[in-house]
Amino acid sequence: MGKLTLWQLMKKGNKSSAAAALGNTGLAIIKGIAAALSGSGAMFASAMHSVADAVNQGFVYAGSVLAEKEPTRRFPSGFGRVINIFCMVAVIVVTIMAYETILEGFHLLAHPVQAGHFILNLVVLLLAVGVDGFILVKAMKEIARETRTEAKGMAVIKVAFQNVGRAAPPTRLVFYEDLVATSGALLALLAVIVTQLTPVKALDGIATILIGILMVLVAFKVGYDNMVGLIGVAAPREVEDRVARIIFQDPSVTDINRMRIMQEGRFYHVEVYLELVKGLTLADADDIKFRVRDELLKDPDITDVTLGILEDNDVRDWRPEKEEPQPVQ
Repeated sequence: MGKLTLWQLMKKGNKSSAAAALGNTGLAIIKGIAAALSGSGAMFASAMHSVADAVNQGFVYAGSVLAEKEPTRRFPSGFGRVINIFCMVAVIVVTIMAYETILEGFHLLAHPVQAGHFILNLVVLLLAVGVDGFILVKAMKEIARETRTEAKGMAVIKVAFQNVGRAAPPTRLVFYEDLVATSGALLALLAVIVTQLTPVKALDGIATILIGILMVLVAFKVGYDNMVGLIGVAAPREVEDRVARIIFQDPSVTDINRMRIMQEGRFYHVEVYLELVKGLTLADADDIKFRVRDELLKDPDITDVTLGILEDNDVRDWRPEKEEPQPVQ
């Protein structure tokens, strides 16, 4: 198989982050204009959030494209962890934007401003809720697809929250950021309406500070997840069980003596010691090993497989979670 072209790599990049980068770029421009015209602090905070999201998700998409590069002699494990590095850069951007947003919020508390252009702010924020909500739903569907969870309609929401930890790093980032972006747009919308219709002007600054705090929480969560990914983390138990099911489909495999699966970005490196039925010749055992390896490599999330073979030791070593070890019958 030849090397992938740039266009092929781009098509394999994370689609959620690409859509989010484009959508937030448009929103950042519109919100920035509205904030400059109206003087609304909540609109300014929302615009800063959209700028941060656009920059982050552009970085993340670029990282997801590079992560798809095939392993080389110098980098035999591939480039899966590149996406974690790009996500860490995105965290720095979010943190800086959050600081500026919170600072602006305290300034507005000390010096409240009467915002103008109410209809403009209202229309822009309603547009923001729609666009960010659309991107959030797309990220939820991407989580369901990546974790191979069957869900349709409203069930996608529950599935996304339950399985976001198993999704690819860029999809997780898009999910968290747009969850906050949608919440922030709704909060800004509330602030704009309340400050326009009531004498309570302090809500503009309060909403700005709250949006900044939400951005800090996203930065912390995404930063932690990607720090763990850079160190190297074991695959979730669900992935181990999926690999085990593929292995046990071969009738000559009696047990799994030991298994280790490392996660690199959204890809997995599998190392397994198999126990085979007794009495096989070395040639037969090799054929079984290569057969199992080929089946595992059909999984698009598995990039390399290392298998060792042992004779059955009459003890059940591999067991589903919470099942006690027991002798093989």
